[in-house]
Amino acid sequence: MPTKTLQIPTADGHADAFAAFPDRGERRPGVLMYADGFGIRPVLREMARELAGHGYYVLVPNLFYRHGPAPVIDLPEHIGEEVRPALMAQVMPLIEAQTPERVLSDADAYLRFLTAQPEVGAGPVAVTGYCIGGLLAMRTAAAHPRQVAAVAAFHGPVGADGPDTLAKITAQVHFGHAEGDLTPEALGALNRALDAAGVGYTSEIYPGTVHGFTMSDTDAFNPAGLQRHWDRLLPLLDRTLANS
Repeated sequence: MPTKTLQIPTADGHADAFAAFPDRGERRPGVLMYADGFGIRPVLREMARELAGHGYYVLVPNLFYRHGPAPVIDLPEHIGEEVRPALMAQVMPLIEAQTPERVLSDADAYLRFLTAQPEVGAGPVAVTGYCIGGLLAMRTAAAHPRQVAAVAAFHGPVGADGPDTLAKITAQVHFGHAEGDLTPEALGALNRALDAAGVGYTSEIYPGTVHGFTMSDTDAFNPAGLQRHWDRLLPLLDRTLANS
């Protein structure tokens, strides 16, 4: 699986990024993948390669490039509960620096770069995200309704921006929520807001999962949850990007 380390021009400099894509010479649909708060690391590269193996050009930008190249903070090979509080104390200021204005400016740059790559076909793209990346995926889809055909977010605070963001989304949506993040009552409220906004979506709590369940380098990892994520994500991309 070919991979590249790239530099994406942005309004505030250059964002380093990781890309994976099939080695078959054809132009492929583009997918912008937003990492979780711990950023680009081996597990994200592996997930990008897995997705690329299904026929997509996958771009994973360093969300915190303003603070340095990835990894912005030193990470252990496994993020256990004993080290998580100290790591989160380092990560939270980086997340808080991601103002809505910066997020939208970066999203413009990321999509412009993604669609200009010679391996990426013409047509719509998809955006997927994990944890805080799920919220960024939502904001990107809302800001680019003519370009983003699918958005998927996993264990992310997808309802944080309220109905205004939902109302701007024309993409097909999938939300995979952690059981530890969302009560059935909160899920019902979110789904009613999606219905009111006229969004085409699936939105479900993944049984037995806690926040971060897709990430195999953390104690939160749930293999069944990760597989369910692929079982939902791949058909969504196939339906929406098949003709790209």
